[in-house]
Amino acid sequence: MKYSTIGTSWITESFINAVKHTREAELSSIYSRSVENAERFAKRNGAENAFTSIEDMLNEETDFIYIASPNTMHYEHIKLAIKHKKHVFCEKPMVLNEREWEEIYELAEKENVFVFEGFRHLYSPNYKIFKEALEEIGSVRSGVLQYIKYSSRYDVLKDGKETNVFSKEFAGGALMDLGVYPLSMAIDLFGEPKDMNYFPVLLSNGIDGSGTIVLTYDTFIITILCSKIAQGLISSEIHGEDGTVTVDSIAPINSISVYNRKAQVSKELAKEQLALDMVYEVKEFIRIIKDNDNKCYQEAMERSRIVARCLHTLRMKQGTLLFPGESIGESL
Repeated sequence: MKYSTIGTSWITESFINAVKHTREAELSSIYSRSVENAERFAKRNGAENAFTSIEDMLNEETDFIYIASPNTMHYEHIKLAIKHKKHVFCEKPMVLNEREWEEIYELAEKENVFVFEGFRHLYSPNYKIFKEALEEIGSVRSGVLQYIKYSSRYDVLKDGKETNVFSKEFAGGALMDLGVYPLSMAIDLFGEPKDMNYFPVLLSNGIDGSGTIVLTYDTFIITILCSKIAQGLISSEIHGEDGTVTVDSIAPINSISVYNRKAQVSKELAKEQLALDMVYEVKEFIRIIKDNDNKCYQEAMERSRIVARCLHTLRMKQGTLLFPGESIGESL
């Protein structure tokens, strides 16, 4: 298989390295708006070609496109790739709302290609162990999931310079960049919540530097803490009537502890896994394509639909985290 990339950031380089590890695909070309960036990035990563025209790149004979452009560009870039009959691997968040998801889904069905949202934390071996461990703690009653990681780009913002990850123009902020990790995990574990709210800490430019998500289910509540302006040190926990499952981090999970309330003992379940955990999601994406696994594809896309709807609902209910072209009057 051959593939091309849109974007020249560190995450794109991580994806390229993950693909190399699988030995399942070969990098053909990269796209950047800057000739200098395109040529330098292509040379460093062994790409055959460098393009500053997306159309020219998409006219190549490749199998899939990796997209890591700014969040507000994902929607158009995905549609372009699909129209050129390319499978798509797009970094999260794939889209900004359910309407965009529906259009992409229908277009992909028409062109008979797969679209995959990059949730690396949901495909690792330790995440599977974590899911299975929940069966040991009885009825879930609460949970706290945190992704609190100080961003070096915050220092750039404090110096008075624009940066995409802290920009409404490019759909940045704590919710879209970090909150989406534990949110997608909660949805994968428990399904769509019956109600939800987001309480952000807004920066001077109106974007959320951090925030708290509250997801309400029938018999429990999941609280999510996310931040790009502080560094978290606590673990994440799911609390059941019979015990508690603790993980050291949302992505990657390196430690999983299960506490038995009655016996008052804990056990460690995590296994050693690759530090470059993107490898696992890349393997699954390529497997779905090769096996034409429509069942797994539909399951992944349904999760992406719910994530898109929840992210949009959280922002609309909050009322000020509006991105280009949006208004509070939009339907939830």
